[in-house]
Amino acid sequence: MKIKWGIMGDAGIARNFVIPGMQAGKYCEVSAIASRNINKSKKTASNMGIERAYGSYEDLLADKSIEAVYIPLPNHLHVEWSIKAMEAGKHVLCEKPFALSVSDVKKTIETRNNSGVKIGEAFMVRTHPQWLKARELTSSEDFGKLRAVQGFFSYANFNPTNIRNSYASDMGGGGIWDIGCYPVNTSRFLFKEEPTRVIAMAEYDSKFKTDILASAILDFPSGQATFISSTQISPYQRMLAVGTKKHVEIKIPFNSPSTFPTELYYDDSSIEEEERNKIIIDTCHQYTLQGDAFSKAIMDNTEVPVPLEDTLYNTAVLTALYRSAESGKWENISI
Repeated sequence: MKIKWGIMGDAGIARNFVIPGMQAGKYCEVSAIASRNINKSKKTASNMGIERAYGSYEDLLADKSIEAVYIPLPNHLHVEWSIKAMEAGKHVLCEKPFALSVSDVKKTIETRNNSGVKIGEAFMVRTHPQWLKARELTSSEDFGKLRAVQGFFSYANFNPTNIRNSYASDMGGGGIWDIGCYPVNTSRFLFKEEPTRVIAMAEYDSKFKTDILASAILDFPSGQATFISSTQISPYQRMLAVGTKKHVEIKIPFNSPSTFPTELYYDDSSIEEEERNKIIIDTCHQYTLQGDAFSKAIMDNTEVPVPLEDTLYNTAVLTALYRSAESGKWENISI
């Protein structure tokens, strides 16, 4: 049995990563794709072997054979179309960041509860074996007590027409929304608790008005997490978790490759790389794993990998970071 999926939007992440991943899945069948440009959706459908193409999102939601939709639309459209999809009786997997305010997440939770469908945020890292292993290691007695998490995520994007560089009408552009959300989410995942307050410093592009370089501290009951995100420097990513006995470093934490294995380093001292304790994670496609995990949750009526209750706190942290970047002060986490 496979869940029949519809893709709501012809975004690059859908074409390049998510659709190929889902098409390789055991429990996913990508049956339709919709775009506001019918020629665009027809072209993608033809190129990717998708049965049906629609020229509007409404037409996709009217397709009774579609059981679930994946939404890769721009950030400011996530909540609107997630709610419409749920009201149409579709299960929803929506790209991150799911919402730009805590109130929007609460509104969506209410719709979910009334509709009886499943909905989750597409943090694909949460089903990747390397993150499951990292959480297992940081939870072990051998690791000691987790005290610090450190992250870095950057890329270089100077395109003025790219949606990530758009500040207009609260569209959710900028580095903290786009990539800072990952170290926030994974830090929470490792600590298994929520930060109580955060502080951030950000630099903004003079033309785009979006944050292009940000540093953040998350104050957890058990320790601290720090990260830097940037949209205008050399591409780089890394995550490090440090306990009272050992530390875990995740070499490619977010854009995990689907063509070769990933690596974790698990050590108790600072030593040369060739001497480090390397843990190899077998080659896998994180979007295949994400799609199958969500589909299986529908089939078995179990919890989705990243439910909206998790999204509620992630959104609260992200909005607090933006408040702090403006105020220059610690901001409490409030839901």
